[in-house]
Amino acid sequence: MTAPFTITIPAGGKWSAHVSRGKQIQITAAGERANLACLLYSSPFPSERYNMPDTLKAQHTAMLTAGHVLMSDQGRVLASITGDTAGWHDPLSGYTTRQGTDEKYGLTHYQTERNGWYRSGEENLTVELFRHNLTARDLIPPVNLFSKVVCELDGTLRYEEQPAAERTVTLRTEMDLLVIFSNTPNPLDPSDQYPEAPVHITITDAAPLLEDDLCVNHCGENRRAFENTWNANALLKGAY
Repeated sequence: MTAPFTITIPAGGKWSAHVSRGKQIQITAAGERANLACLLYSSPFPSERYNMPDTLKAQHTAMLTAGHVLMSDQGRVLASITGDTAGWHDPLSGYTTRQGTDEKYGLTHYQTERNGWYRSGEENLTVELFRHNLTARDLIPPVNLFSKVVCELDGTLRYEEQPAAERTVTLRTEMDLLVIFSNTPNPLDPSDQYPEAPVHITITDAAPLLEDDLCVNHCGENRRAFENTWNANALLKGAY
């Protein structure tokens, strides 16, 4: 890329795109209570997609931050979290629904509020899936960027409000990806006010991966997942 690609997703907005491997996706939340639901699929073979259980189990965690990777259901790395000023991202809470949005924030309609109506994560993500010849059957648990949800020892999930200061997380694509984003509230956010924070996205070429890479060396499971990814990329080079 000769210049960065930039886009801003307003509160309630959505966006999706195919992004090749070797890119850096820098995502910045410009306000409090921002929550960007993120889905990842292999671009050429979308039946391979982000797998929340394998991602958390392999890295022995219930949250995501720098050094962690987002694994597919085939044991490969879709993307790595190479930088993070937020320090905590929620992989557990899912997405908001139409019914839940109406009950918490009040009934709104496009016909009356136009672009000010309150979208749900489920609707936004489904619309973007259809843009890429996928359906609601392809919905998966998202990563909720910028939300902190603590899993207590008894399994209770507790939402913690984060500072209003600007926060940034950086993803590095390890495979050719379809990325889908929805800037809609975290389902566990207790506030009855719909969030207003926009999210800014900048995509550039990523720096070369080095031997001391934080994500590769985070744990043995990460390195094995990277090796699976490198082998797959080598075998598919020039195949499509």
